Amino acid sequence: MAFLQWRRFNFFDKEVVKDPQDEQVFSKLKDINISACAFGRGQIIVGDFEGQLYFINRQLKLSGFKAYEIRVSHLFQMKQHSILISIGEDEEGVNPLIKVWNLDKVDKMGNPSCTRIARASPSSKGSRVSCLTVHENLNNMAVGFEDGSVVLFKGDVTRDRHSKIKIIHQDTCPITGLAFKSSGKNAVLFIATGFKIISINVSVKDKEVKSELDDHGCPIGCSVMSDQSQDFQFVIGRQDAVYFYQSDGRGPCLAFEGEKLQLHWFRGYLVIVGKESKAMRSSTIGNQTIQMNIVTVYDIQNKFIAYSAPIPDVIDVLCEWGSLFVLAGDRKLYHLQEKDTQTKLEMLFKKNLYVLAINLAKGHSYDEDGLIEIFRQYGDHLYSKGDHDGAIQQYVKTIGKLEASYVIRKFLDAQRIHNLTSYLQALHKAQLATEDHTTLLLNCYTKLKDVSKLDEFIMTKDREVDFDVETAIKVCRQAGYYKHALFLAKKHSQHDWYLKIQLEDHKDYQEALEYIGKLEFEATENNVKKYGKILVSEVPQQTTDLLKRLCTDYKPSDKPLVDARTLEGEIPKILKANAEEFIHIFVNNSKKLTEFLEHMVRLQPGSNSLVYNTLLELYLHDYVHEQNKTVQESKGKITLDLLQNQDAGYDIDQALVLCQMNDFKPGILYLYEKAKLYQQILRYHMEHNEYTHIIESCKRFGTADPHLWVQALSYFARKQENCKPQIMEVLSHIDKKNLLPPLLVIQTLAHNSTATLAVVKDYIIRRLQVESDQIAEDERLIKQYKEETEKTRKQIEELKTSAKIFQVSKCSVCNHPLELPSVHFLCQHSYHQHCFESYAENDSECPACMPENRKLLDIIRAQEQSKDLHEQFHHQLERASDGFSVVADYFGRGVFNKVTLITDPPGKGRTSESLIDNSLQRDLLLAQQSLNPFDE
Repeated sequence: MAFLQWRRFNFFDKEVVKDPQDEQVFSKLKDINISACAFGRGQIIVGDFEGQLYFINRQLKLSGFKAYEIRVSHLFQMKQHSILISIGEDEEGVNPLIKVWNLDKVDKMGNPSCTRIARASPSSKGSRVSCLTVHENLNNMAVGFEDGSVVLFKGDVTRDRHSKIKIIHQDTCPITGLAFKSSGKNAVLFIATGFKIISINVSVKDKEVKSELDDHGCPIGCSVMSDQSQDFQFVIGRQDAVYFYQSDGRGPCLAFEGEKLQLHWFRGYLVIVGKESKAMRSSTIGNQTIQMNIVTVYDIQNKFIAYSAPIPDVIDVLCEWGSLFVLAGDRKLYHLQEKDTQTKLEMLFKKNLYVLAINLAKGHSYDEDGLIEIFRQYGDHLYSKGDHDGAIQQYVKTIGKLEASYVIRKFLDAQRIHNLTSYLQALHKAQLATEDHTTLLLNCYTKLKDVSKLDEFIMTKDREVDFDVETAIKVCRQAGYYKHALFLAKKHSQHDWYLKIQLEDHKDYQEALEYIGKLEFEATENNVKKYGKILVSEVPQQTTDLLKRLCTDYKPSDKPLVDARTLEGEIPKILKANAEEFIHIFVNNSKKLTEFLEHMVRLQPGSNSLVYNTLLELYLHDYVHEQNKTVQESKGKITLDLLQNQDAGYDIDQALVLCQMNDFKPGILYLYEKAKLYQQILRYHMEHNEYTHIIESCKRFGTADPHLWVQALSYFARKQENCKPQIMEVLSHIDKKNLLPPLLVIQTLAHNSTATLAVVKDYIIRRLQVESDQIAEDERLIKQYKEETEKTRKQIEELKTSAKIFQVSKCSVCNHPLELPSVHFLCQHSYHQHCFESYAENDSECPACMPENRKLLDIIRAQEQSKDLHEQFHHQLERASDGFSVVADYFGRGVFNKVTLITDPPGKGRTSESLIDNSLQRDLLLAQQSLNPFDE
């Protein structure tokens, strides 16, 4: 590309450097015959043909010293070290000297310290030096000569010790350029001659690897090493173009025509000093004719000319203090100050060169906000020109910074919907789209009827989601693109949306049910509860089968029944829903509900009571509405079997209500019996005048509830028809169990006009005879108890007043003859002293009589304690809020239990209910227990 095609800008301001002290043109170099220049480390270094070295600092102060006797020919300032390498001559015609200066160390005179002096060539008479370069690692230094040889100094260049000198290249053409480049761990030396470009890997120990890159060279001074922006390429300038070289070959070239004198590199810019037009070849200044040169600054990356201006007889271009300085033949120092980025951008904006402005801003590491503003301006410019496609491309780059509505408003016109679609797509890719943006994009697709784009946006399986899924589903559904909505819902597990579309829009109930069956347990349970009614209505059998699985041991239908964890021995967790929670979904299909509940009670006998109650209600409903008697009997048996099932957990009260509502007699009677409601059973038979069943019920349950016979007697007594056989049978049982007094029986039967005296004649005779016998027995007992009472009184009196003779000769314990000392009791028991002490629990009771006596005393004591309970019981009963609790409490304390007393003295072996005075019994026992106070 010829440079004439590149745009020209004036991005540098040129001015002559002035001395800050007197504001006059800097003229301290005016009388110096400059032979070499260098720059770096905050100063400009100049060498002259008299051997002097001059240093110019930022304040433009000039200092110097004599470095060589004759002249300084070459200078090289290290960029990373305060090391200056110079080549010069102390003697004419003698091998030039290399001197290494440490600028950080100065002597008393303020001159830098020279750390090394070496000959430039290994031969005694070296050729003149043409080029010098030093690697920044200070371990490699190369010197080129006019005779075509290149000498490499390996080792520390600041010291003579351990330094090796080697000629690595020999040619007949003078060396015109040298430069080092680091390539990984290798150091590559580029060599330029008038006819060749060569690269040599100088890091190889034994032999350098040499590569010829080009068979064309360049003049001296027309080579330079680029910076990182151009990947450190070796750049050379020839008449026709500028060429770039890597270590392994030639790279691109730029067709900058014209004679080139110098090449320099400054912060991404290529600076070329050349001769261009004949009109500018010379200029007369004073009495001298000075050659005019063109200094051109190229922006290689962005491909434009940043500056171009004639400067008289350029000696060198110096890049220091962040600016370009041109040392001209008139010994003036020209300062090329680069304009700030904003100024350059404004210049480009005025010319509508936004692409160049963007590239320039990126090259200067412009901040993101600044770039976004350029993109916006460029987009606005293209939009105003009618280039909507180009404008959208720029607006896309502003996503994330520029408000999306700014762009969207511009393209809401129907004719620009394609551009709006592109922007919205980019907005989604950046994952910055809102629900409204997704809605708008999908509406664009649907308006355009661009199914392919819609498929690309939604149906691509591997595509990363960059939109709100729920919003996309809503829009697709609203626009009638159910296929896309279903795809999104299924892919992103939007179960509710998937089922809504299938059931409400597609009406594909089977597919919806299969989808539910593949979900995890909780999702399946929730969706069956939500959509169960419509599914039972449309696909009843499949829905019922799914519910059976869900409420027993659920596993998704698309998963294996046995997984890896089960094979490894892990016990799988059983997941099952509560069947009672799904009963309501069968509201219009009792047949399937019956099937479902039968399945549940068969596999899970311990199901909830609601399951059994509902199943019972269904059975009774079918039973009542069945017209065929045979089938009805069969269903009645099934219903009764359910009631009689011991595992059935139905609620008895509710089951009883259901049976009563449906007049299911077997169920009613069974539930009455199960609940021990014998009175209700009897009443049921009475209400239906089932005489035989009344008698049978009394026989079956009369033992548990004897009052049933009394009720039966009352029932039959009220009947006007002839119930003589039933009354006689009832009276027989009442008589056997003595359930009613005869007077009440007669009073009860007096209301029955059919009950004659003959009916109760035998009963009355038997009862009179029994009562007569009872009176006789009572009189006998009264007489006996009086006699026993009198006898007891006499015994007590005798014990108190008369002496008692002990004639027992054997011990009541060991049955051996008694020996002194011995112990005697008034109950006629005697003991050895040692036997008594061994067996007696205390000294006041006879061991032989003690058990019976204690039992009797406990009964007497209990009677004494409870003699006042009658009044206390009635007192509490009158004042208690819950009288039943008071009665229960007294029953628990045994107040109403019968007391059995020992009425005969110990040894008689007879007990009965006694009417003997308790005080007499107690006195007799106390007398018999008394211990004889003397030993025999």
